[in-house]
Amino acid sequence: MLTNELYSTEVTNTGARTGAVKSADGALELQVRQPAELGGPKEPRYTNPEQLFGATYSSCFGGALAGVGKGKNLRDGSVTAKVILGNDETGGFGIAVELHVLLPHLSLQEATEVVEKAHQVCPYSKAIRGNVEVKLVVNHPPTPS
Repeated sequence: MLTNELYSTEVTNTGARTGAVKSADGALELQVRQPAELGGPKEPRYTNPEQLFGATYSSCFGGALAGVGKGKNLRDGSVTAKVILGNDETGGFGIAVELHVLLPHLSLQEATEVVEKAHQVCPYSKAIRGNVEVKLVVNHPPTPS
């Protein structure tokens, strides 16, 4: 439960997965379609809800990393969200997410600690906890020989 509203926004969809999304302030305005792999158009490529979720979750998680990693060297870091759409145990649809995090200037242990802390405080992680399987993957560059 929220105790204090810091920001709110509105985004409206028309036409479901073959329509459009537009934010109230006009900053976001996109056509959405089914992915080609699910019968959508091959060209031109449009975005889809899974890509939008990946974009927003990876951005939010990056913010959480910055918050819990204050004072650590997080430059050149990145978060890639792999969003998987599939069937769930009820025969319906569900999603799973893999968050691939690269923090090249931290040791593997430090990076893992920061990623786990970020997962505890990230608003998206908190919102989907218990409903969406999230796998955290800490990518670490090989040590030069």
